[in-house]
Amino acid sequence: MDIFETDAYDRRQRRNTSRALLFSLTPFFLASAVYFYLWTPDSPASIILAGVKSAPALLLAVAVLSWNGGQSVPGVVGGLVLSAVGDCCLVWPELFLHGMAAFALAHLLYSVTFLSSRYEPYSSSSSWTGLLYLILVVIAGGVYTYLFPFLQKNPNSDLITPAVGVYIVLITIMAILAIRTRRAFTLLGSLSFMVSDLVLAFQEFKVTASVEHSNTVVMVTYYLAQLLISVGDMRAVENKNDFAKWKRS
Repeated sequence: MDIFETDAYDRRQRRNTSRALLFSLTPFFLASAVYFYLWTPDSPASIILAGVKSAPALLLAVAVLSWNGGQSVPGVVGGLVLSAVGDCCLVWPELFLHGMAAFALAHLLYSVTFLSSRYEPYSSSSSWTGLLYLILVVIAGGVYTYLFPFLQKNPNSDLITPAVGVYIVLITIMAILAIRTRRAFTLLGSLSFMVSDLVLAFQEFKVTASVEHSNTVVMVTYYLAQLLISVGDMRAVENKNDFAKWKRS
């Protein structure tokens, strides 16, 4: 097979892979649409709402598992399952700390995954990545400093104040390691997650006046984050196998 035939074969393979990837994500898109269709600001906390809210993350876990096999279970798949647990907990305000703990563990799993050999950076580190690390750390510190007086007003301030601090550290580490991979899906997913949590924190701790569509912003950026991180994990396996596919051609 000459170089032109190999190039045409690779293009066909990439198109087929993209179609298969889109097909595997279809249940996630449908479940997300169902959530936004059914949810209203007056929706009471219930098992049904918890199930509908957590379904997209669980369906993403199934998609990643079917795509990557068991190697993602202690990584992105595990993080998605923990995120689904967090989704369920956040339906009930009294379980906010439990939900935050579940998401913190999810960030730990994502961080470990981004350090794995599948996510080896395409190129060596550069000055701009170091600058991004610094910017993230400064923003994280600034956010916690700004939130601190509002956290102190919380009835559970003795628990919530250090817990939020630990959570901010973990999600910042996750985002830094996502930048380290230099993979667009993974990087954008981590940043979208930070935006979602920032809006949620401002809403939860009464930093700003209630905004009509704040929950929509939180959930759109959250589902987008999980989608991008999941696709990034699927593509990480695909990119690792590119050379082997070329050899077989």
